[in-house]
Amino acid sequence: MRNLLTALVLFVTSLGFSQVQDPVKWKSSIEKISDTEYQLKFDATIEGEWHMYSQFTPEGGPLPLEFIYNNAQGNYEPQGKAKESEYAKKFNDIFEVDEYYFAKEAHFTHNIKITNPAVENIQLELSYQACIDMCIQQNKFFVFDLKSLTAKEVQNFEDIAAATSTTSNDTLAKTKTVAETPSTDKTEKKGLFTIFIIAFFSGFAALLTPCVFPMIPMTVSFFTKQSKSRAKGIKNAVIYGLSIIVIYVLLGLIVTKIFGADALNALSTNIWFNIVFFVILVVFASSFLGAFEIMLPNSWANKVDRQADRGGFIGIFFMALALAIVSFSCTGPIVGTLLVEAASKGGLAPLIGMFGFSLALALPFMLFAMFPGWLNSMPRSGGWMNTVKVSLGFLELALAFKFLSNADLVLQAHWLEREIFLAIWIAVFAAWAIYLFGKIQLPHDSKIEKISVGRLFMALLVSTFVIYLIPGLWGAPLKLISGFPPPMTYSESPYGVGNSKGGTSSLSEIPDGAKEGPQGIITFTDYDKGMAYAKEINKPVLLDFTGHACVNCRKMEENVWSETNVLNILNNDVVLISLYVDEKKELPEAEQYVSKTTGKKIKTVGNKWSDFQIEKYQANAQPYYIVLDNEGNSLNTPVGYTPEVSEYENWLKEGVSKYTK
Repeated sequence: MRNLLTALVLFVTSLGFSQVQDPVKWKSSIEKISDTEYQLKFDATIEGEWHMYSQFTPEGGPLPLEFIYNNAQGNYEPQGKAKESEYAKKFNDIFEVDEYYFAKEAHFTHNIKITNPAVENIQLELSYQACIDMCIQQNKFFVFDLKSLTAKEVQNFEDIAAATSTTSNDTLAKTKTVAETPSTDKTEKKGLFTIFIIAFFSGFAALLTPCVFPMIPMTVSFFTKQSKSRAKGIKNAVIYGLSIIVIYVLLGLIVTKIFGADALNALSTNIWFNIVFFVILVVFASSFLGAFEIMLPNSWANKVDRQADRGGFIGIFFMALALAIVSFSCTGPIVGTLLVEAASKGGLAPLIGMFGFSLALALPFMLFAMFPGWLNSMPRSGGWMNTVKVSLGFLELALAFKFLSNADLVLQAHWLEREIFLAIWIAVFAAWAIYLFGKIQLPHDSKIEKISVGRLFMALLVSTFVIYLIPGLWGAPLKLISGFPPPMTYSESPYGVGNSKGGTSSLSEIPDGAKEGPQGIITFTDYDKGMAYAKEINKPVLLDFTGHACVNCRKMEENVWSETNVLNILNNDVVLISLYVDEKKELPEAEQYVSKTTGKKIKTVGNKWSDFQIEKYQANAQPYYIVLDNEGNSLNTPVGYTPEVSEYENWLKEGVSKYTK
C-alpha cells in the first residue's frame, strides 16, 4: 500500500499538478472544569500513510508538535505539556534519534488555568510536521471563546472577531458535558514485528547453548515414557511448551507494568539508561565468554522441583519453570538483552519480544514429542554448543557499545566518536573471527584439533565484515550498518581523513550569501542572492525546498547527491539554492506579513520560504526540486523524493540541457 501511494504521489508531482497538501484534519472543543480552569481538546485525523510527530520527539530529529499560545501572558497559564494519545516509535538512522509519531489519528488535551477573569478567549497556534515520502510543515490557528464555550479554526489571529461573533453549529464545535475518551491507536507498530523476529531467532540461539540443548531429548523422553499413551505424551509436551511461553510472556508483562510504556519510551534517550545497559550488556557478554556464570539461587530450583513432582497441569508448569531457572546462566543474558532492546522500543515490545523468544524455545519440545523419531537426527551435545555461547558473547559486547554511543551523542561529549566506535567494533569482530578459526581458546572450550566446515564459513563471514568496516576509519559511509555507528558529522574527520573541507567544488572562494552545504556543495540559503549569483556566472539553478528535520531530504543528500555523476552536476553545472521551510529564525518585524495565499502571519524565515513554495509552485512538500533558468523560469517538471540515482541524474541533465539550448 505504501509503495502504491508513493508511486501515486510522485506520479502526480511529475505531471506538474502538485497541490497544497493538508493531510491532517483537526476538530477542537473546550470544556469548563471549574471557575478558573478549562480543558482544550483536539482530535486529529491523519490521511493514508502520512504520519505526524509527537510533541515529545527528541531534539535533533523531525520537528515535534508545538502548542503556541498567542495571548497567554497575563491572562492564563497552560498546565504543563498537553496530554496525548499513544504514539508509535521508530529509530531514525538519518538523524540518529528515535522519532515518536502518530498514524491515522491522534488525540490531545491541554488544561488551562485562567489568571485574568476579564480574558475573553484563548488563542492557540498548532505547529507540526507531517511526512510520508515527503514532509510538510503546517501551522493551524484556533480560537476558544470562554463565554460560549465554543472553538473555531481560523486563518490567522486577525480573524478573532469573526470567530467569536458567530455561534453557528456549522462552524463552531460545542463542548460536551462528559469528556470523551480518546480512541486507542489501532495502527500496528511496524517495529513490533522486527522485535518478534529478532526474539524468535534469539530463542533458537538459546536452544543451541549447553544449558538448554541437552534438555530436549531428556524432557521429551520423560513425557513419552511416563505417559500411558502417545496421545497423552503429546498433550503433556504441548502443555509443557505452552507453559514455557506463559512464563516468559509473564516476565515481559511484569517489565511493562513496572516501568510503564511511556516510561520505557522516555528511557530510550536517557543518558543513564544507556550507560546502565552498556554495563549490563558487558556483564552478560563476559558471562558468555566464560568469565563467570550468572545463576539464580539453587534454593529456587529445589523448591520448583518439589512442586514439579505434584503431577498434572501444575506439575508440568513447574517443570517448565524449573527449565527456565536451571538454564538461566545461558538464557538470562539473551533474555536480558532482548528486554533492554524491547524497553528502548516501549509499549508492547517487551511482551512481543518474550513471546517470540519463548515460542522458539518451546517449539522443539512440542515437535519432538509429536515426532520422537526426529530425536535420532539431532546432533550430539559437544563443544560446538560453547562456541555458540561464546559467539553470542561477542555479539552482545558489540551491541553494548551502541548504548554507550547513544549516551555520548546525547551528551555531545565526543568521547566515542565514529572512528573510536568503529575501531572497537573492528577489534571485537576480529577477535571473534580469530576465535572461530581456533586460534583463541576461552575457559569452557574443548581442545580443538580441527574446525568444522560450518565454523570455517562462519569465520570467513565475520572476517569479511571486519574488512568491510576498516575503510570506515578513513571516511567510507558503511551503509550496511547505517544507524549503529555515530554519524559522519560526529567524528574526528567529518569529510574523511586528509580532507578538511570535503566536497569537490571548483569554486576557490565561497560567494557572499553562500555556505558549504551537503557533500561540500556550495549552497545559497537566500533565493535572491542565489539567483543573482547564477545570473552573474550564467548557470541554471537547482531550487531545493528542504527542511532541517526532513528525513527524506537527508536521504537524498547522503545517498543520491553523493554519487559521482550527480555530485559533478551539482558542483559544476548548476547553482544550488536550498530553502529551509522549517528555519525558526524570525524575520525582522518590518518584513513580516500576512500570506495572500493562506492568510497566515509569516513570522519566520521558514514561513517565508514555505509561503513562497505554496504561492509560486502550488506545493508544500519537501524535498521538492526545480531546475530554473536565472530568470526564475522552470526548465522541466519539478520532482520530489527520487531515491533512484539514475532517474534523478537524468532529470538533472534534462533541465541543464534545456538551459544550454
